[in-house]
Amino acid sequence: MQLYNQYCNGMLVVALRFVKDTMEAEDVVQEAFIKAFSKLEQYKAEVSFGAWLKRIVINKCIDVLKSKRQRVVELEAYHLNVIEDNNDDDWTIDVGISIADVKLAIEALPEKYKYVVLLYLMEGYDHKEISEILKITEIASRTQLSRGKQKLKEVLKLKRNGTRS
Repeated sequence: MQLYNQYCNGMLVVALRFVKDTMEAEDVVQEAFIKAFSKLEQYKAEVSFGAWLKRIVINKCIDVLKSKRQRVVELEAYHLNVIEDNNDDDWTIDVGISIADVKLAIEALPEKYKYVVLLYLMEGYDHKEISEILKITEIASRTQLSRGKQKLKEVLKLKRNGTRS
């Protein structure tokens, strides 16, 4: 119960970033805890319990989205123009743009970019972890992140210039 109380609210926030419905997010969190507690012997303490649980929550969210036919588009690496964008850490935006604007812009991204951006920017996963979670290659993760970042910059630039509300 102590673990549940310690991590419940944080995991709900993570689930809400993906499923957008409070009741569905609560269900995801409950299922994630049930899975975590039933598989507790598999927890190796290589990462914190919270990080391990967060991974379970995110995987459950993705399963829910897939089951609702909101499929994560899996693109093969050969369909992508490989983008060697080594400035993954450069997420600077103009002064007049609010956090709410950024969140709305992320929500408006196509799903193939949105999930990679969420996992990288909001959840702090690296490309290896993202590729495992979304079952895509690391190259696809890097490319989709780069394209998602570019689309975000375009949307936020339009917002800054007042041509979009």
